[in-house]
Amino acid sequence: MVDLYPSRIGDNTKILKRQDPVIFSSSNEQKGPLTKEDLQSYEDNGYLLCKQLFSEDEVTFMKEELSQMMEENRNRQADDVIKEPGSNDVRSVFEVHKNSEFFKRLSENERLVSVAQQLLGSSVYITQSRINFKPGFKGKEFYWHSDFETWHVEDGMPNMRAVSCSIILTDNYEYNGPLMLIPGSHKWYISCPGKTPENNFKNSLKKQELGVPDHDSLEWLVDQAGGQIDTATGPAGSVLFFECNTMHGSAGNMSPFPRSNVFFVYNSIENKLQAPFSGSSPRPEFLANRQNISPIIPRKETIESIPGSKPSVV
Repeated sequence: MVDLYPSRIGDNTKILKRQDPVIFSSSNEQKGPLTKEDLQSYEDNGYLLCKQLFSEDEVTFMKEELSQMMEENRNRQADDVIKEPGSNDVRSVFEVHKNSEFFKRLSENERLVSVAQQLLGSSVYITQSRINFKPGFKGKEFYWHSDFETWHVEDGMPNMRAVSCSIILTDNYEYNGPLMLIPGSHKWYISCPGKTPENNFKNSLKKQELGVPDHDSLEWLVDQAGGQIDTATGPAGSVLFFECNTMHGSAGNMSPFPRSNVFFVYNSIENKLQAPFSGSSPRPEFLANRQNISPIIPRKETIESIPGSKPSVV
């Protein structure tokens, strides 16, 4: 397969023009919940924040499930449980859509899947899932990066035909380390220098050092955006959909307010993972699903109706 997006093959950074559509449909009239204005905003910026897609009651159920998942993994030492650098605090737990019936059903919720299908112009499947927790006062930063660069080089995702979905479970403020995004950055691909070592994921999930853009490239992307950097702030229950190549990162959380979310990556069923373009071995299944792939059948249900869900204890 031709590598449309080479990266980590030399000593220099290159800025390449995107080779794929942003919205994979014959027209902006593709059936789905997003309006023409929504689609145009996603096309232009590379992300869309849907305020309060889930109700307060539904957020309560989801937060309880998240807390339980975090507690179950607090003392577990495994590659799919990421701890904060320098501490034993849980930062992320991966593959929750396979290890939890609740999160599996949540990943199949029609409110999420229908948006992914509309943007990607096909049926979709989950290629990665996780829950993230950034505690108050000590939640660490994550440097600027494009997810697609890693998914392409290390996982073999052929094209930019995936969308990330972040369900915001705690109010996101400017000061508790929200996701920052560079509008329009998805239209360009930053080919990064370096060479990917085997098992790079063991370090990159805690602190990414390969596949990150240099300062000049970041400054150029921000200049293209008119000097603008956006933050994904909003109330709990909101959902951020962002294009797989959108440049994003987050600052540390020095506030007393924690920030947590549930994260699903929807990939087009027509964009299944191939051999990694780095030539290295594929990353583990919990990072890049390859087994038993089938299209998601969307579920029309409220979060409270998922078997086993329970309200948070106050």
